[in-house]
Amino acid sequence: MTAVSRIDLTDASTFPTRRVEAWKYSDLKRWLREAPPASPQAEVSSPGAFDALGGEAILFANGRAVGVTDFIASGEQTLRLRYVSDAVGTGHTASARVSARAGARLLLLETHEGAGSAYVAHNRLELDVAAGAEVTRVVLVEEPEDAISITEADVRVEAGGVFRQTVVATGAKLQRLETRVKHFAQGAHAQVDGLYLLNGSRHADLTSVVSHLAADGTTSQLIKGVARDTARGVFQGKIVVERGADGTDARMAHNALIASERAEIDAKPELIIYADDVQCAHGNTVGTLDESALFYMQQRGIPADEARALLTQAFLIEVIDRIDHEGAREVAREWLTARL
Repeated sequence: MTAVSRIDLTDASTFPTRRVEAWKYSDLKRWLREAPPASPQAEVSSPGAFDALGGEAILFANGRAVGVTDFIASGEQTLRLRYVSDAVGTGHTASARVSARAGARLLLLETHEGAGSAYVAHNRLELDVAAGAEVTRVVLVEEPEDAISITEADVRVEAGGVFRQTVVATGAKLQRLETRVKHFAQGAHAQVDGLYLLNGSRHADLTSVVSHLAADGTTSQLIKGVARDTARGVFQGKIVVERGADGTDARMAHNALIASERAEIDAKPELIIYADDVQCAHGNTVGTLDESALFYMQQRGIPADEARALLTQAFLIEVIDRIDHEGAREVAREWLTARL
């Protein structure tokens, strides 16, 4: 898996194909053969999903910043980061940079909101977590079924820093959310969670690379997904423990449900370990809804569709429950429930 992609929406030669190992399940070139025309200006009039939680805001509309694009957190703060797309058949790129100073507590609430059709969005985030800082990133993604979107986050965690992430994705024609985390100093912790809920012919790819570069770092990762109809879910997770990163404790789990005969789940969990005295493990399961539980619920008068929705929610909600901020957790819970 390559460490960094070099996608440039103005240059079709940079679009990866399935021959690139990290993109073998998400062939961008298949769906995007030519560079799209630039998206026009757009206005944002509707509120975001996290507006009620307050805080500062960074907003992009079709790749154009509405205000600042950089944010430095000190103390306890909330930042709402909105990537809004409202375009038809065009493409745009947006980049933000967020830093949490030593000792800061930052709640980063991120949304990817799509309107229009057949657009291409490439959104990037650079996030620095200083020594002793804590950042909780919660990401909600909802886009049209015929859109293409790629989101990349590069996260640097210093000594004693804590980074927690939860991504909730509903897919698109091709939707990829890639997170690259580097433990640059001793004792850093990362929680890199996510879920995907896919209907129709939607495709979602949750890819992550977590690199332990110093001793005594920890990583916890839980990914869950559900694919219905002809949808395709992808999870690629790699944890790399470099030489000198002794004492690393890294755990990764991916669990998914296939809810129809034509849906597809592709999973590739990886551990690469160059250090001694580490505790690392990964697991992967793909199955179907519990038919006996479904039958039991129908016998008690619950319609089949409602019973499936309740069982699906019970399966996915574990990821939401790991969000440590109560307000963000409740927004994410309601957002997910509305889409079941």
